[in-house]
Amino acid sequence: MTSEAFVSAMGAAVTGVSVVTTDGAGGRLGLTVSSMASVSADPPMLLVCIGRRSPVMEAIRGNGVFAVSALGAHQAAVADTFAGRRGWAEPYDFASASWERGAGGAALLVGAAARFSCAVASTADAGSHTIVIGDVLAADRGAVRPLAYTRRSYAVPAPLGVDRHGGSRARLGALR
Repeated sequence: MTSEAFVSAMGAAVTGVSVVTTDGAGGRLGLTVSSMASVSADPPMLLVCIGRRSPVMEAIRGNGVFAVSALGAHQAAVADTFAGRRGWAEPYDFASASWERGAGGAALLVGAAARFSCAVASTADAGSHTIVIGDVLAADRGAVRPLAYTRRSYAVPAPLGVDRHGGSRARLGALR
């Protein structure tokens, strides 16, 4: 198994797009991630995966808190900004969007599809990344459609339609 084959296959997967932020004595930083998932509903917990050598990971460890903003379909430029891409705004610039302070003190993106404030429960190194499991302190859901990512492009998920023969017709609209 090669890294190239793995990356190519993962490119066909559809993931959500989120910005993970942290704030406190360890610094105010943010990063776009595609690896965010629910761990438990009782108690509420989620996980994110962040590059082990990322300054965001060091800051999360130092601050003990993080927030996750699941981006809305209209927030692709924010995803690019916190992925370090030049263009609409300077990379990693919080001034590029509107933010609110979450329950743990980290920034939550205004107008996101969903938002979670978390306290770090545990971390585990796995390959090149660190899995951060958070106890969810607060969560809310926006009224916008979520942003997705697949095949190196942003997309918007849409409900499956059912054809007259009982089969489903998948629809995924590309933003770019």
